[in-house]
Amino acid sequence: MANKSSFLSELSKETVFTTVVHRIPALIYLGDDKILSFAEHKMSTKNAGPAVLDMRAGKVNRNKGTDPEVTIKWSELNPVKEAQLPGCHPMNPCPVYEKDSKTLFLFFICVKDGVTEQWQISNNKNETHLCYIKSTDDGQNWSKVTVFTENELVEIKHWAAMAVGPGHGIQMESGRLIVPLYAYYRKNSSRFSLCLYSDDQGKSWRLGNKLKTDSNECEMAEVFDDKGNSILYCNARNKKNRVEAVSYDGGEEFPCSCDNKSKLVDTDTGCQGSVVSFPDQSEVQPVRNKWLLYSHPTDKNRNNLGVYLNKTPQDPTQWSKPSIINSGPSAYSDLAYIDDGWFVCLMECGKLTEVDQIACRVFNYNDVEQAIAE
Repeated sequence: MANKSSFLSELSKETVFTTVVHRIPALIYLGDDKILSFAEHKMSTKNAGPAVLDMRAGKVNRNKGTDPEVTIKWSELNPVKEAQLPGCHPMNPCPVYEKDSKTLFLFFICVKDGVTEQWQISNNKNETHLCYIKSTDDGQNWSKVTVFTENELVEIKHWAAMAVGPGHGIQMESGRLIVPLYAYYRKNSSRFSLCLYSDDQGKSWRLGNKLKTDSNECEMAEVFDDKGNSILYCNARNKKNRVEAVSYDGGEEFPCSCDNKSKLVDTDTGCQGSVVSFPDQSEVQPVRNKWLLYSHPTDKNRNNLGVYLNKTPQDPTQWSKPSIINSGPSAYSDLAYIDDGWFVCLMECGKLTEVDQIACRVFNYNDVEQAIAE
């Protein structure tokens, strides 16, 4: 179902992370034209080696003239040295922002050096720590690492491996913070997506119940039904079709999934995808109505990253055809909505391989509509 249109892919893009090997992009928009990008900085493409999480802060510049334009000026690269545990390597940056207290949480996992996810699953031994650091000055300074224990999150003791995101978390209109997770059970190695949530501005955290369908890396977004009731939407990686599920209680339960109806196809081995909700752009529906934008490679070999639009988020059959946002090798991505109909996509891409660089592309809703119409 790939659309061969190259309109979006012809828009300018900017390299954000490139030295050595950067992987696993994450974005968070803080409001007031401030955006932060994160990525793993590795010494090689292997997931078991040394790594550090890098950050670049961005300033959104808006030209609101007759030909509106939005650009981002990125700061110098800044290693997040606080996101470390001795003898472990950090992975999967997943930022979430608490707007009232202006607190930025950076969730991540720390895995014992030399250990892979597959080793943990095969040996039924979880060598992963679920962690976060936080900042009250937009990432200029960070707290010490907080590590969740099995006493705090009892369910962890039943897991063989786990990870956050990767990508961004969200804050719902109720104030609830949502951090997407996935894990593998011990014994049968079944895998599932779920979320970690907080109702007290991040002072305490609880785990929701898992999706009932085989699922993996995931992101979540808040939408609303016709009566204005909140719905938490989850889009997760699988081996064939994407898993789409909804929760009516803010992520505590995901009673059913609709992957058998989904039009969204995964790659041969599966690949992370990003989803973000944004205000209805028709100027006809209630302001509270939300649409979804989703990014993912459009073929089975991790090529041609596309964005898909759904104006009826509760119906998985209503996804548009993809609009190509990056032609050529592409893999993981993260989307951010930066208001006024504008989006940023941070993506793994390259000419030879999908891990040559992490670049960002800025585009607006009209660009998406135009590309879909081609």
